[in-house]
Order: sequence, then C-alpha cells, then structure tokens
Amino acid sequence: MKNNPPSPRQTALNCLRSWHAGRSFAETLVDRECSRTALPPADRHLVQALVFSVLRNQTWLDHVIGTLRKGRLDVEARLILQLGLSQLFLLGMADHAAVYETVNLASVRLRGLVNAILRNALRQEKTILEEREKLPLSIHYSTPAWLVRRWTEQMGPQMTRDLLRWNNTTPRLYVRANPLMPMKNIPASLAPLDRAPGWFSVEGLLPLEEIKTGSLYVADPSTRYSIDLLAPQPGEEILDACAAPGGKSAAIIAATGGKAHLTATDLHEHRLPTLKENLGRQGSSFVRTAQADWSLPCRTEWKGRFDAVLLDVPCSNTGVIQRRVDVRWRLTPEEIRRLAALQKTILENASRAVKPGGRLVYSTCSIDAEEDGLLVRDFLQNHPEWTLKEEKLILPHEEKSDGAYAALLICA
Repeated sequence: MKNNPPSPRQTALNCLRSWHAGRSFAETLVDRECSRTALPPADRHLVQALVFSVLRNQTWLDHVIGTLRKGRLDVEARLILQLGLSQLFLLGMADHAAVYETVNLASVRLRGLVNAILRNALRQEKTILEEREKLPLSIHYSTPAWLVRRWTEQMGPQMTRDLLRWNNTTPRLYVRANPLMPMKNIPASLAPLDRAPGWFSVEGLLPLEEIKTGSLYVADPSTRYSIDLLAPQPGEEILDACAAPGGKSAAIIAATGGKAHLTATDLHEHRLPTLKENLGRQGSSFVRTAQADWSLPCRTEWKGRFDAVLLDVPCSNTGVIQRRVDVRWRLTPEEIRRLAALQKTILENASRAVKPGGRLVYSTCSIDAEEDGLLVRDFLQNHPEWTLKEEKLILPHEEKSDGAYAALLICA
C-alpha cells in the first residue's frame, strides 16, 4: 500500500526541526524536503511561506507563546505553536483551518495543549497585535538585540526601524535581460523596472524557458551598481576574482558586447563547473576560469596584469536578510570581525593584480560599515597609491531591493 505524502504543514515542521538541529540553511532545507516528498508547486510555495514566516518572526512568536502559556515547553510543542500562530497572525489563513491543521501536527499527548493555546490566542488577537507595537525592536522584528544596537549606532533609530520592517517582508524576484541573447518577446509575467533598464520584476510564473536559453538571468538589481562602477570596456583585461556562480561575470561580458578578455576565479574548485555552465548558457563560454584563493598572495603571472578587477568578497549578507531568512540567527559580532579581517586580506592580495592606472571595484552584499566604508578607508590609509573615486551604499528599504556596497578604487 502506497503511503500518502506528508502535508505542506508537516513538511514545514520537518524543515524547522532540521533547521533547529543546525543541519542546513533554510532555503536548502525547504528545497530538499519538497523535492524528497515530490510536492507540487503550490504546496512548495506554502511550505516556504510557513518556514520563512516562522524564522522571520521567531522571537515575537516565542514572546506570544510565553504570554499564553507559563512554564516550559519542549521544542516540538514550540515549533508546532510557532507554525500555528504564524498562520493565524502573519499569513492570514482561515482560523478554523489553521487551528485544525496545526493540532493534527501534534502527537496525541500535545494536541489538547496546542488546541487550547491557539484558541486562547484567537480570543486575545486584538490585544496581542496591539501590544506588539510597544515591544522592543529586537522582539517586534525578531532580530538579535546586538544587531539592532549595532545598526542604530551606524544608521540611527528611524532608519534601523525601517530596515527591520523591510527585512520581515517577502522579497520580490528579479531577472536581468542578456543583450547577447535577446528575447524574441518579453514574457507576460515580467514588468520592466523604470529605475534599472534591462531589468524586470517577476509578477507571475518564472520564465524558465528564457532562463534556460540564457536570455534572462535571475539576479537582484542591486548587483548592477558594482558593474556600473567598474565600467568594463571592450578589449580590456578584466578579473572577476570571486566569480561563482557567474552572474556578475556574465554582466561584465554583456556590458562589453562580448569583447572583454575576462578571467573568472573562485575559491572552490567544485563551483567552477556551475560557473562555466552559467557563462556558457549566457553566450560567454570563452571566459577563462580558474581556482584561486585570494586570501593568499597574488599569483606571479597575475601581478599587474588587469585593467580592471571586480572583487565581490565573501561577507555577512546583512544586506540580504529579507531574502536569506536565517542570516540574522547565524551571525555574531565575532563573525563580522572574522569576515572583515578576511576581506582586508583579499583586498590587499587582489589589488596586486591591477596594473598602474587600472581600477578595482570592491563590493559586498553587506550594509555593515566594518565590512564596507571603514574597511576601504583603512586600505587607502595604508596604500597611498590608491584613491577612492566613488562609492555606493544601497540600503534595501530605500532601494526596494537587496542591500549592497560598492567602491571604485583607482591605482596610480
């Protein structure tokens, strides 16, 4: 007899169990669980909405549970209640269905408790939602208190509140058109972005055929700033030092009409086949690729070789917390310090690859000053042969996209 596949809510619960066990990133867990159980697209969408809603609002959900139930709860009961409260208060699902389906997730031992707490929550819904507005930002927006304090010091209280609010919304999906492989017709699901020519917001089904053929590439509009600052020119020798999976490399080639001499490197050898595949699909199969560890000194054959270097360094991802829902829970002040030290080393080494009169764009998807402006100024202080020509900090709640930083440096 064939077993019935698990429901979307059961799959979401399985994902949250694994996430709390520290086994993987949320996006990876959702994709793996949905693929394993062969859920149809609509159910996959529900699983992602449930898991991401819980992780975006975890602290607040625990606060609500604490007001409704005094005393300790085991992890299983807490996860089930987080799912139930998220459906009731955050996802706008019908009360009866949300309670019934959530209670059915629980073991017989827990069903009475889960049912009682969720129904009590419904009775107190107005009070619960009104009280939320009075809570500290770290609870209201489920963001670690140290990170709220850090952003408040760097950006001020109002901008921090705006950023926290933005981070807890659902991100949009964008695609970039590839001028080397133009589309015959623009899919009906795409809406052009006035602020970014050649970019589209996906308003319906993802145009898979155009992505498969290389006419479109999934990317956020914030990634264009580093390419714009780099201003790659036909015939130039260009290095994309941290290139995988290849989106910015393809953008460099497209910006030069396919006439740049591009070398794309990445730390991880196993990522090079994906890099080559993505570039080939977008009409850039002639790009040279190589494994390179830029935390080590620049290779002799690359010293002073390149007219332009794009250095999109590993970072904390603080600019993409809206999209990568568990970043806030994995990040620590110590990790930011570790990343900043690594970024400084990579910048030192990659700068050796730029020829005199050449340029380097340092970029991150972080909005933290320690990884961005402060690090660049520290580099400049120790390297008088370099000057800062221009920099751009993209705050996600202002641009309505991912956050990012990019700085154009010129070598004398």
